[in-house]
Amino acid sequence: MTDNIAAGPPASDTSLPGDGYVGDPAVRAEWDNRYADRQQLWSGRPNGALVAEVAGLTPGRVLDVGCGEGADAVWLARGGWEVTALEVSGVALERAAGHARDAGVAVRWVHAALTEAALPPASFDLVSAQYPALLRTADAAAERALLAAVAPGGVLLLVHHAGMDTQQAHDSGFDPTDYVWPSMVAALLTDDWKVEVNEQRPRVAPDGGAGAHHTDDLVLRARRLR
Repeated sequence: MTDNIAAGPPASDTSLPGDGYVGDPAVRAEWDNRYADRQQLWSGRPNGALVAEVAGLTPGRVLDVGCGEGADAVWLARGGWEVTALEVSGVALERAAGHARDAGVAVRWVHAALTEAALPPASFDLVSAQYPALLRTADAAAERALLAAVAPGGVLLLVHHAGMDTQQAHDSGFDPTDYVWPSMVAALLTDDWKVEVNEQRPRVAPDGGAGAHHTDDLVLRARRLR
């Protein structure tokens, strides 16, 4: 779960871009520290909602928002998708690139916050954001960036942990009002979009990894008509 390319040319194969991170350095440091605290933070297997929702889609260009250690990106690449994977943590990206090399798949890795990434507009057949920590702003920048990346005919798939959006602020510093939730993205959908799924369902969770205690997902799947 992360918030967020180098603006130059794509990295080839499974190589990483240079240290051209674009975004808030404090956010990068926070997530680098989280990943550095563990040899492996996530399960290493693709998220269940992604596997279920992608099953009927024809592979094309996909943006993996907050790719973490790369399990979803590698799974998508193995399935024939042309993958661009976005992440704020350089520690996570190094691990993800290693997993892609081991799997023999090519992924374009981008080191940036979603709102700073200067992604080509309307260029992805699938935009997948699995449990992202997207910071909320008054201008809904992250929500609009998600929508703007989807090509006509393409799909936005946003999945989050049910119940987190209604929690009270924690002493640990977590405040749900700081983050973007599926309902906020759904509220921005116009007649240019068709909502295909907008529901809470039991989570099909990979064994192990942080977040395994969450039992239900919020799933928003919307297709851009034009």
